Amino acid sequence: MKAVEVRGLRYRYPYSEEYVLKGVDLEISEGDFLLLAGASGSGKTTLARAIVGLIPQFYGGDYKGEVRVFDMDPASTPIYEVTEKVGFLFQNPENQIFMTTVERDIVFGMEFRGFPKRLMRERMTWVTNELDIARLLGRRTEDLSGGEKQLVALAGLLVLRPSLLILDEPSAYLSPSSAKTFLEILKRLNQEYGITIIVIDHRLDLLIRYVNRVAVIFDGSIALDVGVREALEYDLSKEYGVNMPVIAKLYRELRRRGVSCISPPLDVEELVSSVYR
Repeated sequence: MKAVEVRGLRYRYPYSEEYVLKGVDLEISEGDFLLLAGASGSGKTTLARAIVGLIPQFYGGDYKGEVRVFDMDPASTPIYEVTEKVGFLFQNPENQIFMTTVERDIVFGMEFRGFPKRLMRERMTWVTNELDIARLLGRRTEDLSGGEKQLVALAGLLVLRPSLLILDEPSAYLSPSSAKTFLEILKRLNQEYGITIIVIDHRLDLLIRYVNRVAVIFDGSIALDVGVREALEYDLSKEYGVNMPVIAKLYRELRRRGVSCISPPLDVEELVSSVYR
């Protein structure tokens, strides 16, 4: 089943004469872990807003084309209904942390929807175990680190059991070590619970070991949509303004010098093993 289907999507913000999206076509299957990449201003976040329904419902503007998310039309479905299926993690987690303590913030969405207390306790226990954040429950949200705020914001989404997670630049406020830990959590959620994940990020060096697809937005449309290893066969920097992982650059240089590598590696260990073989 398709989690997301986008057909001929064109959009411009009400304050602009230029279209940000100029005919986007994209399909995302259930269980995919997709990296949505592109240069700054290419339309990545705008597309994500359209998938969750914030565009056009909140932002207005000129909207043409069709988006379907689990057979819903997010352009006309009430946002609270869309968010029962879709969790959207903003780039800055502070923008979606509303309550003063961690526990109160995590249960906020469940209380708003009238979940019974027994179910809220079950969901709280599950999410704190999955994200290893039980130690944070009594903390004030203003005292958390950037990485801790990211996990709390994610927990507030997961207790609603979304089928699709969209994360906008989740590594922006994280150190490389914290980003790796966060991405490992996402990979587990994808593999163990079948949650479809779309990550918008420019740090391909971190993401390539976790995603199974890469879609690149260029000039307002999807210019590339392939498996992660196939994506590394392209010069993404030269063609689309996307920073290439160092490991991919090294792979391309080795091939240029006549060293035979079986396929683009996702980490140093794979590159070394490939060269030895």
